[in-house]
Amino acid sequence: MKGAALVAFAATIGNFLQGWDNATIAGAIVYITDDFVLGSSVEGLVVAMSLIGATVITTCSGAISDWLGRRPMLIASSVLYFVSGLVMLWSPNVYVLCLGRLLDGFGIGLAVTLVPVYISETAPSDIRGSLNTLPQFLGSGGMFLSYCMVFGMSLLASPSWRLMLGILSILSLIYFVLTVFYLPESPRWLVSKGRMLEAKKVLQSLRGTEDVSGEMALLVEGLGVGGEPSLEEYIIGPADDLDGQETADKDKIRLYGPEEGLSWVARPVTGQGSIVSLISRQGSLATQNVPLMDPLVTLFGSVHENFPEAGSTRGSMLFSNFGSMFSTADHPRGKTEQWDEESLHREGEDYASGGDSDDNVHSPLISRQTTSMEKDMVPPPPSHGSILSMRRHSSLMQGTGETVGSTGIGGGWQLAWKWSERQGEDGKKEGGFQRVYLHQEGVPGSRPGSLVSLPGGDVPAEGEFIQAAALVSQPALYSKSLIDQHPVGPAMVHPSETASKGPIWAALLEPGIKHALFVGIGIQILQQFSGINGVLYYTPQILEEAGVSVLLESFGLSTTSASFLISAFTTLLMLPCIGVGMKLMDITGRRILLLTTVPVLIVSLILLVIANLVTLGTVVEAAISTTCVIIYFCVFVTAYGPIPNILCSEIFPTRVRGLCIAICALAYWISDIIVTYSLPVLLDSIGLAGIFGIYAVVCVISLVFIYLKVPETKGMPLEVITEFFSVGARQIAAAKNE
Repeated sequence: MKGAALVAFAATIGNFLQGWDNATIAGAIVYITDDFVLGSSVEGLVVAMSLIGATVITTCSGAISDWLGRRPMLIASSVLYFVSGLVMLWSPNVYVLCLGRLLDGFGIGLAVTLVPVYISETAPSDIRGSLNTLPQFLGSGGMFLSYCMVFGMSLLASPSWRLMLGILSILSLIYFVLTVFYLPESPRWLVSKGRMLEAKKVLQSLRGTEDVSGEMALLVEGLGVGGEPSLEEYIIGPADDLDGQETADKDKIRLYGPEEGLSWVARPVTGQGSIVSLISRQGSLATQNVPLMDPLVTLFGSVHENFPEAGSTRGSMLFSNFGSMFSTADHPRGKTEQWDEESLHREGEDYASGGDSDDNVHSPLISRQTTSMEKDMVPPPPSHGSILSMRRHSSLMQGTGETVGSTGIGGGWQLAWKWSERQGEDGKKEGGFQRVYLHQEGVPGSRPGSLVSLPGGDVPAEGEFIQAAALVSQPALYSKSLIDQHPVGPAMVHPSETASKGPIWAALLEPGIKHALFVGIGIQILQQFSGINGVLYYTPQILEEAGVSVLLESFGLSTTSASFLISAFTTLLMLPCIGVGMKLMDITGRRILLLTTVPVLIVSLILLVIANLVTLGTVVEAAISTTCVIIYFCVFVTAYGPIPNILCSEIFPTRVRGLCIAICALAYWISDIIVTYSLPVLLDSIGLAGIFGIYAVVCVISLVFIYLKVPETKGMPLEVITEFFSVGARQIAAAKNE
């Protein structure tokens, strides 16, 4: 946890520099206009150049980051910040200044687009939301410190706008040093390129543990784009109890516990006698109680509604024990392979062992076994209760219909594999591995369908079981055509052999990815049109009308200095509110935070409209306006400010995550430009009350969109989130076709 938090903080310095720059140019433009004698259009262009630069760089940043990696792009961002600061410090004329602002925009665009991706790919799932709120926190912190700097310099006899802008270079050096010497590459990106050894070392550093085999397996499975996942439900209990039930051997999954000889078996539910039956869950995809409600919202919600309280039942203790099953046996290590691109070599038909081996995860899934599976894809029958070819850190047992290894992957989810068989056209048996994401549902019981909650205990008593929902699909890298190419574990083929040299553009047409893009683009656009820029722009005017400026001027401050101090005070108020959002992000969740805070934004904007339309008296109007502006700021940065970027960094598959989030970021920047530069026109045509009225309407639309379309993703592994989007989108498409 500590390693991931420190890495996230270091990466977020890029957002700190964005906030610093935004506040600095807001103060420096006053002096730039006087120095260069600029007209309003050129003045606007100087400010807008960073927006233009961010928009331009965003169009290609995602695709390049999927190709070259996240870390090189963050390093490039720090270099661009540094160079732009030097150019602005020198700028002998407005043209050079605009060039510096453009380069600055390039750095901003890279940081804003890729920092959330980087944090999501390095953070544990249970604190991912909190860490991804850091960009909002440090961005506002940068604005506050910058306003304080500008305020201090405004008190000088001749403030230097070049020095104001040039300080960015000094700060960017800190960012550069951190990105080059401290930030590791994203482990998910490394896995996508087949660099398994590097990914393992990064994960060990981030998690503070040597055994990261489970997460490595998850990262490999996250490489899949598309596929045909299905929802199933299992009963999990002691092997002896469930072995006697009438279920085909090929459907069972055997899970091994931490004690020798102790194992559990997961079997699919074929009837309706379970706490959360498959039939009712899939039925919710076709029949919704709320008109226009996205079935995915219900699907995601069912996971969180049925997640048991930690430690509250024996079932939850049982499920947590699955993750430690790797300690069941420490068999002598035979010939294994270093499953890594740098040390993977062919020796005849086998993979050679790497040199630095003993403490490494030789294969994050399993070591390849030369069995009859390679000849006819039918694995050999196991001896009852045995563990065949299982070594430390491996997670697959080769046996008829059995897998070892439900691996804990965070958020109450477990990763396992099972062998499935079917009759081929030629009468021969055909089979293949299927990946299974398991999630405990409800509470344990003493018989199928029981709702009895049992008091604590580490190991379930005889006859107890738990229900588990399951997402079942083909492993990410499995292909029947590769069966004769000496496959490696359930993933079957080394990721380096399938690593794409560029973005997978065709993947954007996958139903799950299209659906995720709709959610991501929609919430980014609505966030920008909800009025944050307009309220920011007119805050000094509103507070000036409230008499705050007059009060400050009575202390000997100039009007300009007073406006800077007001802005610093406004951004200071944001910081504790963002801290509250950071605390709640992984507790209440993203969706609940949005649904509870957006109504407050609506009320605040409506009151601002009333204050501008109705004559209430100077004092009353000033009090209402000031209160509403402060409430709007504080509530916005708690949830609606950071959550769109958090969601966009969570809902796309690894191989196209950079590309997809760049598309969402492009929608964000275009909307930002439209909102910012439509303000003067709207002000002239419909006035301040009309502008706030439009923002209130957009917030109402946002509330409806969030309620109907935005799912809850807290605590879920990224790979499971994308799998949910895939299965949900396919179910929706199937329902429409029917």
